[in-house]
Amino acid sequence: MKQRKMHLSSLYLAFVLVLMYLPVLMVVIYSFNDSKSDVSWAGFTLEWYGKMLHNSSLMEALRNSIVLAVSSCAISAVIGTIGAVGLVRCNFKTKGLLENAAMLPIMIPEIILGMVFLAFFSFLNLPFGMMTLILAHTTFCIPYIFIVVKGRLVGIDKSIGEAARDLGASEFRMFFDITLPLVAPAVASGTLLAFAMSLDDVVISFFVTGAQTNTLPIKIYSQIKLGVSPEINALCTVMLVFTFILILISGRVGKTRKNRTISKEEQRR
Repeated sequence: MKQRKMHLSSLYLAFVLVLMYLPVLMVVIYSFNDSKSDVSWAGFTLEWYGKMLHNSSLMEALRNSIVLAVSSCAISAVIGTIGAVGLVRCNFKTKGLLENAAMLPIMIPEIILGMVFLAFFSFLNLPFGMMTLILAHTTFCIPYIFIVVKGRLVGIDKSIGEAARDLGASEFRMFFDITLPLVAPAVASGTLLAFAMSLDDVVISFFVTGAQTNTLPIKIYSQIKLGVSPEINALCTVMLVFTFILILISGRVGKTRKNRTISKEEQRR
């Protein structure tokens, strides 16, 4: 009976994995297809990767998306981390209300948030383009970092900070020498999550972008009516490989840091 349950669990897991990764695998396979069709296989080729690199509009959209994601996530990391630290350390009656307000950009539907940004930026007479994109993306990226960092801060022993203060450390030094190193993994995790959300966003970007600024998701969305080009498949494959490399590096760094922590504890013993 136990073996039967394990067998069913394995089948269910395999089924879920196939549903998740089969579409991704098809994108990778058809990026090497010697035909524009995503239905029939016409042979192996690397032609689409060369055309992708020489497609100026596609490369410009990719560059804009990366600049947008990096800029908005860098600003969000600073604001979200400081906001989480400040909210955890302070105690006041409206603390819960403020915490819920900080997470509103996640709970509000993107189309409503996009319309709000459109009306607000129009009211301020801001020129639509990279600046409005960064402001909008920063707004909805902050909660992702805020939530992750706050969860990490709750698990930190408060006596560590109290001991630092007893030894004469100022709030400024305690933050940079103790708090920030402890929450650094959470900041990195939240920033990576926010980066993925920013790089993937279509709806909000559609409302706040300008005529001269195009991001990769909007570029791909605008080409849906004409069919997805194999150049898009090639670009997605390159981005997937880059993502897997980042995951491997992150896992390697995390494992190295864990081994160092264990070795230090053994030395203390």
